[in-house]
Amino acid sequence: MEQTDFSILSDEELLAEAKKLKSFSVTNAFLVGFLFGIVVYSVFNNSFGFLMLIPLYIIYRLVNDPKNKRLKEVETILKGRKLR
Repeated sequence: MEQTDFSILSDEELLAEAKKLKSFSVTNAFLVGFLFGIVVYSVFNNSFGFLMLIPLYIIYRLVNDPKNKRLKEVETILKGRKLR
């Protein structure tokens, strides 16, 4: 994965990167909610088992995605430049 120093990007490039990461974040939140709904449904139907680990593992991977950390870094730089 390519590491970018966001502080050297221009304002337009930084805003484009923030927009791209924000749309990824929304998609990520939808998937986490959907998978969490599957887990809750399975618990209420007393079907907790080995297959329950699959959605939980996917949720873990989505939450700990490096793009979430990049989004926080970009938002910090945007606040520093007073672009938002």
